[in-house]
Amino acid sequence: MKTIGWGFDAHRFGGEPPVLLAGVVADVKRGLLGTSDADVVAHAVADALLGAATLGDLGTLFPSGSVQEGADSMELLGTVMSRCRDEGLTVEHLDVTVIAETVSVSPVRAEVRRRLAAALDVDHAAVSVKATSTDGMGFTGRDEGVAAAAVVIGELAG
Repeated sequence: MKTIGWGFDAHRFGGEPPVLLAGVVADVKRGLLGTSDADVVAHAVADALLGAATLGDLGTLFPSGSVQEGADSMELLGTVMSRCRDEGLTVEHLDVTVIAETVSVSPVRAEVRRRLAAALDVDHAAVSVKATSTDGMGFTGRDEGVAAAAVVIGELAG
């Protein structure tokens, strides 16, 4: 059956540099606070995958305290994808939007797409990565952090 999953994540600035988007360095001077490496793209995509496979959310799969400080979010995404595959999920399309005021996606977009496609084992043409700002509104507009939203369209066996 066709399935859709949606994911969202946000982290505030203040952690150790760099800011990572799907494991790609997007800002070398600032970092985001989080238990893991605070990669908002990897987290939003993981939640979208889990939603598409009806497996809950990241907190369900990785309960509080189960993730080591500074853990590689792309490795966590790999674990999520493996679990989703085991449930019969085949990813057909991924659409990601990064929401930030000063972290620029444009210079790293191609590499972010490539890494996400590899993590989901899909052609890069099935991965869209976009960016927007909130024009000064909210925490992202005040440049206090970065957020990301993701949608996965797929096929769920069974």
